[in-house]
Amino acid sequence: MAANEQHYTLPLPSFDKPVKLLIVVAPYYKDIADDLVAGAKGVAAACGAEVELIEVPGALEIPTAIALAERLSNYDGYVALGCIIRGETTHYDTVCNDSSRGLALLGLQGACIGNGILTVENREQAVVRAEPDGQNKGGGAAAAALHLIALGRNWASARKGIGFRAEGGTVA
Repeated sequence: MAANEQHYTLPLPSFDKPVKLLIVVAPYYKDIADDLVAGAKGVAAACGAEVELIEVPGALEIPTAIALAERLSNYDGYVALGCIIRGETTHYDTVCNDSSRGLALLGLQGACIGNGILTVENREQAVVRAEPDGQNKGGGAAAAALHLIALGRNWASARKGIGFRAEGGTVA
Protein backbone atom coordinates (compact mmCIF):
# COMPACT_ATOMS: atom_id res chain seq x y z
CA MET A 1 0.00 0.00 0.00
CA ALA A 2 1.18 3.55 -0.75
CA ALA A 3 1.20 4.50 2.94
CA ASN A 4 4.25 2.29 3.49
CA GLU A 5 6.26 3.62 0.55
CA GLN A 6 9.17 5.99 1.04
CA HIS A 7 9.00 9.21 -0.95
CA TYR A 8 11.69 11.77 -1.61
CA THR A 9 11.07 15.13 0.04
CA LEU A 10 12.87 18.26 -1.08
CA PRO A 11 14.91 20.01 1.59
CA LEU A 12 13.14 23.11 2.89
CA PRO A 13 14.17 26.35 1.21
CA SER A 14 15.98 29.12 3.06
CA PHE A 15 15.15 32.78 2.73
CA ASP A 16 17.17 35.97 3.08
CA LYS A 17 14.03 38.13 3.34
CA PRO A 18 10.95 37.57 5.52
CA VAL A 19 8.17 35.31 4.26
CA LYS A 20 4.52 35.90 5.09
CA LEU A 21 2.17 32.91 4.70
CA LEU A 22 -1.60 32.80 5.02
CA ILE A 23 -3.06 29.49 6.12
CA VAL A 24 -6.68 29.14 5.01
CA VAL A 25 -8.42 26.24 6.72
CA ALA A 26 -11.91 24.78 6.52
CA PRO A 27 -12.36 23.22 9.99
CA TYR A 28 -15.35 21.06 9.08
CA TYR A 29 -13.59 18.09 10.70
CA LYS A 30 -12.00 20.10 13.52
CA ASP A 31 -9.59 17.49 14.88
CA ILE A 32 -8.22 16.76 11.41
CA ALA A 33 -8.00 20.47 10.56
CA ASP A 34 -6.13 21.14 13.81
CA ASP A 35 -3.53 18.49 12.93
CA LEU A 36 -3.14 19.90 9.41
CA VAL A 37 -2.63 23.40 10.83
CA ALA A 38 -0.10 22.16 13.39
CA GLY A 39 1.92 20.48 10.65
CA ALA A 40 1.81 23.56 8.42
CA LYS A 41 2.83 25.87 11.25
CA GLY A 42 5.73 23.58 12.16
CA VAL A 43 7.17 23.62 8.65
CA ALA A 44 6.62 27.37 8.32
CA ALA A 45 8.45 27.94 11.60
CA ALA A 46 11.35 25.78 10.40
CA CYS A 47 11.77 28.24 7.51
CA GLY A 48 11.28 31.31 9.68
CA ALA A 49 8.02 32.24 7.95
CA GLU A 50 5.44 34.47 9.60
CA VAL A 51 2.02 32.80 9.59
CA GLU A 52 -1.51 34.11 9.79
CA LEU A 53 -4.51 31.80 10.00
CA ILE A 54 -8.08 32.28 8.83
CA GLU A 55 -11.00 29.87 8.86
CA VAL A 56 -13.66 29.51 6.18
CA PRO A 57 -16.89 27.44 6.30
CA GLY A 58 -15.85 24.74 3.84
CA ALA A 59 -13.38 23.63 1.19
CA LEU A 60 -15.26 25.43 -1.59
CA GLU A 61 -14.59 28.76 0.12
CA ILE A 62 -10.83 28.25 0.35
CA PRO A 63 -10.01 29.36 -3.23
CA THR A 64 -12.24 32.42 -2.87
CA ALA A 65 -10.57 33.44 0.40
CA ILE A 66 -7.13 33.04 -1.18
CA ALA A 67 -8.20 35.06 -4.23
CA LEU A 68 -9.39 37.86 -1.95
CA ALA A 69 -6.14 37.81 0.03
CA GLU A 70 -4.06 37.75 -3.16
CA ARG A 71 -5.90 40.80 -4.46
CA LEU A 72 -6.28 42.78 -1.23
CA SER A 73 -3.36 41.86 1.02
CA ASN A 74 0.40 41.27 0.94
CA TYR A 75 1.05 37.58 1.54
CA ASP A 76 3.89 35.80 -0.20
CA GLY A 77 2.04 32.50 -0.32
CA TYR A 78 -0.90 30.46 0.86
CA VAL A 79 -1.56 27.10 2.47
CA ALA A 80 -4.97 25.58 1.73
CA LEU A 81 -6.07 23.09 4.40
CA GLY A 82 -9.20 21.04 4.89
CA CYS A 83 -10.65 17.58 4.59
CA ILE A 84 -13.29 16.13 2.30
CA ILE A 85 -14.50 12.64 3.20
CA ARG A 86 -16.56 10.71 0.67
CA GLY A 87 -20.22 10.42 1.61
CA GLU A 88 -23.23 8.82 -0.02
CA THR A 89 -23.82 11.45 -2.71
CA THR A 90 -21.93 13.08 -5.57
CA HIS A 91 -21.36 16.18 -3.44
CA TYR A 92 -17.89 14.77 -2.60
CA ASP A 93 -16.87 14.85 -6.27
CA THR A 94 -18.10 18.41 -6.72
CA VAL A 95 -16.30 19.73 -3.64
CA CYS A 96 -13.05 17.88 -4.45
CA ASN A 97 -12.96 18.92 -8.09
CA ASP A 98 -14.10 22.51 -7.67
CA SER A 99 -11.84 23.36 -4.73
CA SER A 100 -8.85 21.80 -6.47
CA ARG A 101 -9.61 23.53 -9.75
CA GLY A 102 -10.01 26.88 -8.00
CA LEU A 103 -6.62 26.53 -6.36
CA ALA A 104 -4.99 25.40 -9.61
CA LEU A 105 -6.38 28.40 -11.48
CA LEU A 106 -5.06 30.77 -8.82
CA GLY A 107 -1.68 29.07 -9.02
CA LEU A 108 -1.59 29.50 -12.78
CA GLN A 109 -2.21 33.21 -12.21
CA GLY A 110 0.90 33.37 -10.04
CA ALA A 111 -0.27 32.70 -6.48
CA CYS A 112 2.10 30.44 -4.52
CA ILE A 113 -0.27 27.86 -3.03
CA GLY A 114 0.33 24.60 -1.22
CA ASN A 115 -2.77 22.41 -1.46
CA GLY A 116 -3.34 20.45 1.73
CA ILE A 117 -7.01 19.72 1.23
CA LEU A 118 -7.34 16.01 1.95
CA THR A 119 -9.67 14.04 -0.32
CA VAL A 120 -10.23 10.67 1.29
CA GLU A 121 -12.60 7.74 1.43
CA ASN A 122 -12.92 7.59 5.21
CA ARG A 123 -11.96 9.23 8.50
CA GLU A 124 -9.12 6.78 9.17
CA GLN A 125 -7.36 7.81 5.95
CA ALA A 126 -7.74 11.45 6.93
CA VAL A 127 -6.31 10.97 10.41
CA VAL A 128 -3.22 9.15 9.10
CA ARG A 129 -2.57 11.87 6.52
CA ALA A 130 -3.15 14.79 8.88
CA GLU A 131 -1.01 13.70 11.83
CA PRO A 132 2.04 15.98 12.14
CA ASP A 133 4.13 12.99 13.28
CA GLY A 134 2.65 10.82 10.51
CA GLN A 135 2.25 11.74 6.86
CA ASN A 136 2.01 15.44 7.82
CA LYS A 137 0.13 16.60 4.73
CA GLY A 138 -0.34 20.03 6.34
CA GLY A 139 3.42 20.37 6.59
CA GLY A 140 3.77 19.16 3.02
CA ALA A 141 1.37 21.84 1.82
CA ALA A 142 3.32 24.53 3.67
CA ALA A 143 6.56 23.20 2.17
CA ALA A 144 5.03 23.35 -1.32
CA ALA A 145 4.00 26.98 -0.84
CA LEU A 146 7.46 27.86 0.51
CA HIS A 147 9.20 26.16 -2.42
CA LEU A 148 7.05 28.13 -4.88
CA ILE A 149 7.83 31.38 -3.06
CA ALA A 150 11.56 30.58 -3.20
CA LEU A 151 11.32 29.71 -6.88
CA GLY A 152 9.49 32.94 -7.67
CA ARG A 153 11.99 35.02 -5.70
CA ASN A 154 14.90 33.27 -7.40
CA TRP A 155 13.53 33.96 -10.86
CA ALA A 156 12.48 37.52 -10.00
CA SER A 157 15.96 38.41 -8.78
CA ALA A 158 17.54 37.00 -11.94
CA ARG A 159 15.43 39.21 -14.21
CA LYS A 160 15.70 42.85 -14.97
CA GLY A 161 13.09 43.00 -17.70
CA ILE A 162 10.27 41.12 -19.29
CA GLY A 163 11.99 39.98 -22.45
CA PHE A 164 12.34 43.34 -24.16
CA ARG A 165 15.19 45.79 -24.29
CA ALA A 166 14.79 48.82 -22.12
CA GLU A 167 16.11 52.00 -23.67
CA GLY A 168 19.90 51.77 -23.50
CA GLY A 169 19.68 48.43 -21.68
CA THR A 170 20.30 44.82 -22.42
CA VAL A 171 17.99 41.86 -22.48
CA ALA A 172 18.04 40.15 -19.12
